[in-house]
Amino acid sequence: MGITPVTAGTRRSVTARTLALFAVGATALTGATVTAQTAAAVADRPTGRATVQVRPASSGHISRAALAAPISTSDCVAKLAIHCYSPLQYRSAYNLGPLYREGVTGKGRTIVIVDSFGSPTIQHDLEVFDKQWGIPDTQVEVVKWGNVPPFDPTNGDHTGWAGETTLDVEYAHAVAPGAHIVLVETGVAETEGVTGLPEMMDAEKALIKAGRADVISQSFGATENTFPGFDKGDFKSLTDLRYAFQAAAAKDVTVLAASGDAGATDAMENGSDLYPYKVNSWPSSDPLVTSIGGTQLTLDNDGRRTAPDKVWHDDYGAAGGGVSGVFERPWYQLGVAKVTGNHRGTPDISMSAAVDGAAWTYESYDPARVGWHLTGGTSEATPIFSGVVALADQLAGHRLGQLNWRLYGLAALPSQWSGITDVTTGDNSWDTVTGYQAAKGYDLASGLGTIDGARFVHAIAGR
Repeated sequence: MGITPVTAGTRRSVTARTLALFAVGATALTGATVTAQTAAAVADRPTGRATVQVRPASSGHISRAALAAPISTSDCVAKLAIHCYSPLQYRSAYNLGPLYREGVTGKGRTIVIVDSFGSPTIQHDLEVFDKQWGIPDTQVEVVKWGNVPPFDPTNGDHTGWAGETTLDVEYAHAVAPGAHIVLVETGVAETEGVTGLPEMMDAEKALIKAGRADVISQSFGATENTFPGFDKGDFKSLTDLRYAFQAAAAKDVTVLAASGDAGATDAMENGSDLYPYKVNSWPSSDPLVTSIGGTQLTLDNDGRRTAPDKVWHDDYGAAGGGVSGVFERPWYQLGVAKVTGNHRGTPDISMSAAVDGAAWTYESYDPARVGWHLTGGTSEATPIFSGVVALADQLAGHRLGQLNWRLYGLAALPSQWSGITDVTTGDNSWDTVTGYQAAKGYDLASGLGTIDGARFVHAIAGR
């Protein structure tokens, strides 16, 4: 999904799960991302939450400049009024160094990333990204599923998904540099309701059946209420799409999905508004999927925390979370039934997603905006966690498959054993919808919390 800060405007549909791409000189937003405007505009924005425009993947013309090189966190705060982080800072914050020193890099494991249209420059952009941060290169395997149109840098639909693709690939690789990445490019843009989802599910099932996936990262979703029949209690249009996840469960493939970037609400089918009440989105809400929520990290230039993580809720968006209107509470959430009630609750676990705490990406698919940009949203959190799963799969020596029963079991243990760190501050209110408050234990804003990577990977791998 994408959100662009503006001085006025309506709210439009949210699709892919990227929330914010901040670029110096930015004046418009790519679809599936959120682009803040100029540094001066950010400095001059009114106090309180900025007025935002939520855009679908087709967002129109892009007119903004990029940075020639990344800058430090302290410089971002001084010049851009937001925190910004490199992949090395995330590695430090999530304590991944001990795993790399053990030789745990995701080697031998495959991360499948699914995005509409993809990016024609993904290999080049990843290599520039890797060189900047001293990360070993990898060859991205691109699978075109269906009739993928030639890339058009003047088409906001294409560039929006290219930005999403770049974020997904660069941060999955940054966390699991030894893992093989398969990028699946589909030819129909995922929006609201069923649109674009059959192509994505078909592609996922085919790769699962061929044994070519260990973990699947999905930075997209559609509001449950937008599926045909929902208002009549007929969920067949949604549940008929679950075949890829059922195939994944049968083959012990882990499936992840972003929880969303509009807090406890999300986009309406008409693409013009957010729901004025709490809703949830699929595939994040599916019990066969691990839902990845969003936190805000406060780090120094070396990646050390200067404050505890909190639920992502800044001027640009908030972490998705809430209860499903389709799925009953799965057995693994029995222990948190007082929080979820009789329905599936999301998210399950949370990682970095805040725009005020954004991730550096390198992008060159649009010749008018080649360079370094800053991106946030649960589309960032999800590929980061996909890398963590690849590390755990390698350490375990096999696919871990469905993670949720493992996650909720681990959460019953002390943090120093489980590697799960509770997030107890912040909320995911957004627009006019009052969201959920973080609290001790499981909550509908951060799930079970976040992770200490070294401890968590060893715990969930059972090694």
